[in-house]
Amino acid sequence: MLKKSIMIALILFMCVPSAFSQTNITVASDATWPPMEYVNKDKTITGFAPELLAAMEKVSDIKFDIRNTAWDGIFAGLAAGKYDMIASSVSITDVRKKVMTFSDPYFEVKQGVIAKKGANIKSKADLAGKKAGAQIGTTGFLVTRKIKGVTMKSYDEIGLAVEDLYNGRIDVVVCDDAVAADYALTNEQYSKDLSLAFLLKSDTPEYLGFAFKKGASQDKLKLVNDALKKVKESGEYDRIFNKWF
Repeated sequence: MLKKSIMIALILFMCVPSAFSQTNITVASDATWPPMEYVNKDKTITGFAPELLAAMEKVSDIKFDIRNTAWDGIFAGLAAGKYDMIASSVSITDVRKKVMTFSDPYFEVKQGVIAKKGANIKSKADLAGKKAGAQIGTTGFLVTRKIKGVTMKSYDEIGLAVEDLYNGRIDVVVCDDAVAADYALTNEQYSKDLSLAFLLKSDTPEYLGFAFKKGASQDKLKLVNDALKKVKESGEYDRIFNKWF
């Protein structure tokens, strides 16, 4: 009887191997960047990237634990080992690659300029003498501060910059084009007064990637890349993209 019980237990154990082989990856995300990653009315982290991660879970043994983390300090937290990965619209740049390791790209991004309707701001040249807002440490901030004649104001969250633009405290906001379009074209509060004025052209394409600590586990990076590839090849990536954009 004892032998039979042991055999049954072994069979049950063999039938649920995924529960024991699952790889947990702790993810930091500054969920203030709609529609890429944000907190909805139900206080749930949602958006394009969280849904992409959920799809990646389904085709792998990965379990992503997404934690809402302020942008200010998010990279320091990665370096300190507080989490395994950042999924927060992080652009892959040569500077960042010196201190971080990136997954394969998962999104191409441009920089969008939001302005008040009727402000007659249609090009980079029109930004001279204007006051621009952007989230500190983002590509939008780094690119705009190099434009001659622009006065920069930095913000901890992009929503605060948009609110200042809406109230006339600044002239433009610069951020990822998907985020700019969300605020200027679909946001119930702002879309009546704001517009997506134009896109800042770049000499080279800009891509987003999932960031890992430099020298961190290559196994987790490979799992993420493999899962991302499967989601793209299955057509699920395109379905998620079309849903959000």
